[in-house]
Amino acid sequence: MPDRDALLAALRFQLEAGADACIADQPIDRFAAPPLAQIAGPPAAPPPEPARSRPAAIASALALAPTGSAAEGAMASAAACRTIEELRAAVEAFDGCPLKDTASRTVFADGRPGSALLIMGEAPGREEDRLGLPFVGESGKLLDRMLAAIGLDRRNVFISNVIYWRPPGNRTPSQEEIMACLPFARRLIELSRPKVVLALGNAAVQTLLRRPEGITRLRGRWVDYPLDGGTVPLMPSFHPAFLLRQPGLKRESWRDVLAVRARLAEAGAWPPEGS
Repeated sequence: MPDRDALLAALRFQLEAGADACIADQPIDRFAAPPLAQIAGPPAAPPPEPARSRPAAIASALALAPTGSAAEGAMASAAACRTIEELRAAVEAFDGCPLKDTASRTVFADGRPGSALLIMGEAPGREEDRLGLPFVGESGKLLDRMLAAIGLDRRNVFISNVIYWRPPGNRTPSQEEIMACLPFARRLIELSRPKVVLALGNAAVQTLLRRPEGITRLRGRWVDYPLDGGTVPLMPSFHPAFLLRQPGLKRESWRDVLAVRARLAEAGAWPPEGS
């Protein structure tokens, strides 16, 4: 029997890589004419849709899910906040996300509020849950090195996640958990008013953009994120934790980071405040 941990690691790799479609066992020639019997006979029933991977299912659910009481409470609480500190207090007081029951503490943000660059990650991991700060584990160290390579650090960027409590075992957050946290993540962007948003990882990108494509399809492409009647440029890129497992993709992430620096310069936000 194959090793269970190896199989789980392979599945986790595919999810984080943005696998969002299943492939049939046999190739389908979609340019071939249908069989003669099918043309003459009654219309054939449409084939069942292939099962979707978890990231695609989550992204689809984000666009279609009804608003529950937890999400409604989060929306009301987030909308009432006028400052980032008020939003921090609202997140810490919020009890509508089940992840809070199993996490050690709330992980809200780190860095300089109101910075030109806002970095949005996925969810806290073990070290983040222990220390109460985002990106402080091994992936955080890599993020720090990436920022330092373009002259940035935590004194002149603001860093947060779209989920504020660690999922048990670092599992993928459920649709209900995402919807409960999403209003706070959106309000954070509104209150921060950044010049550029850097979204890291599948969950962060799909949550903020509400799009089904995986990160491998979206990364490196600027997206206009709606903000107070206008937009803010958002760059999707790989999560540092994924790069630690796939170092060969660091080149693509480096291009994304350089594009972020160039966009900050275009917006007159270079060199950044706090440098």
